[in-house]
Amino acid sequence: MSLAMIPGTVLGGEASRSVLRETAGRPVHGAAHIGEVFKGLIRSAGRELLGFDDPAGPVGQDVPDDFPASVGACVHESAPRSATIRWIAPRRGLARAVHAGTVWHCPGDARVTDSIPFPIIVADRSVAAVPLDLGLFHKGMLVIRDPVLVQALVRTHRAWWETGEDLAPRTVPRILPPPQREVLQALLAGLTDDAAAVKLGMSRRTYSRRVGELLADLGTTSRFRAGAEAARRGWI
Repeated sequence: MSLAMIPGTVLGGEASRSVLRETAGRPVHGAAHIGEVFKGLIRSAGRELLGFDDPAGPVGQDVPDDFPASVGACVHESAPRSATIRWIAPRRGLARAVHAGTVWHCPGDARVTDSIPFPIIVADRSVAAVPLDLGLFHKGMLVIRDPVLVQALVRTHRAWWETGEDLAPRTVPRILPPPQREVLQALLAGLTDDAAAVKLGMSRRTYSRRVGELLADLGTTSRFRAGAEAARRGWI
């Protein structure tokens, strides 16, 4: 089946699953490998970065602690290079993420809609990525370079964007909340994750997740650069 045989079709549901399975693309497996390929795709964007994202997707799922935060940090890093960043999230997913205390990293323009077809990311309208299960990227990802399918994904994004509502960009807080300040202080003190977790009375998993969120807020994946960026923002 070819997308050219479905004029005017907006991808979604079982039809999109069938098309994606039968379309030539490069499948990527393994959370670590997926993370590297995904981040490389984001960093390759020089003009435009488009995406559908459900912030609540990882909630309750066995997602590696650093996966969402490291991806979020890469999106922040790409912001100065990309003239356009447009992210779309489902209204209910955003509300669930806020309730769960999950940070949605979006440095560009963002809109909310009642739903999204599935998570995607498209860089410079030349390469795209979709989850193999149309759910979560870390379980498997298909990298697509076929120009017809990439253009179909771009048009799908445009259709949802035109019906969405603007979401005000997150502002950088002048003062960090106490929990994040404690994590930053532990990071600057050079404590190991185990020692910092014990000192702050939390599990190592929780501490690692909060470090990842803090780095994403700082727009870096480097713990070494975190101190300099925090100082620049007046957080320390």
